[in-house]
Amino acid sequence: MDDFLLTASEWLNYPLFRIGQGNVTLNGISSFIVLLLVIVMVERLIRRYVVKRVLAGTHLDESMRFGIERIIGYLIIVVGFYLAIQNTGIDLSSLAVVAGAIGVGLGFGLQNIISNFISGIIILAERPIAIGDRVEVGGVAGQVAKISLRSTTVVTNDNISIIVPNSQFISETVTNWSHGDPKVQMRISVGVAYGSDTDKVKEALLAVAQSHPKVLADPPPAVFFIEFGDSSLNFELGVWTQEMVRSPRRFRSDLNFAIDRKFREMGIEIPFPQRDLHVRSGTLTVRQETPERRAEP
Repeated sequence: MDDFLLTASEWLNYPLFRIGQGNVTLNGISSFIVLLLVIVMVERLIRRYVVKRVLAGTHLDESMRFGIERIIGYLIIVVGFYLAIQNTGIDLSSLAVVAGAIGVGLGFGLQNIISNFISGIIILAERPIAIGDRVEVGGVAGQVAKISLRSTTVVTNDNISIIVPNSQFISETVTNWSHGDPKVQMRISVGVAYGSDTDKVKEALLAVAQSHPKVLADPPPAVFFIEFGDSSLNFELGVWTQEMVRSPRRFRSDLNFAIDRKFREMGIEIPFPQRDLHVRSGTLTVRQETPERRAEP
């Protein structure tokens, strides 16, 4: 039995290859794998403890708590990975030159990934966007559902999840409809026929806005007479709401339906583009030829 254990120990500690001044053995590789598994388990336990016991009692919003949780998790993984490599007996100083050369090569190949990673850290630190915000970037509009170090998940009104690289939120112009305050003004344009009572139009639009449950009373809704159009008198209804974060398209549609009903009730006409054609009177000489006359040379 002792001979078997001795032989097994020799096999486990037999140097497979050499890196710098250190030998890599089966024992070192096994320890490295076990340590990595332990580190992953410890990282999850610590993150759960921090979220449930520490961050839950603070006044930080969900996005900030999520960012702190992620940063703690990544720090634990990086430190644990470093310790696990050291435990294998590898001399890390001997890998500095090789790691530098590999780093330069990977830097060119992984430029976009590194850019997204750094952008993710900036987003978590500065918080230009947060979970639950309604954003528009690169032609994508929706609600932020998840922020990771590489990408951000945006869910559209059609419940489609779109993965947006974090670098787009740093390098491009981002419209955040709910940054700091979800209260947003929505403007609805409407035209009425020439000859309509403008005071009556204003009364109708204000009545629609004030009767809608999702329109905020403070600031109050307002009606603006914008211009004399080609075929209509153009007005604009401005209302304040928090529905831009939840369902802006449905909110706008509800208001349009209500405006149409109100205008019909009050006899206000919504025109369509039209042109007036004026025909001037005049004389036109008509010459009629008979078959006999056509035959004449």
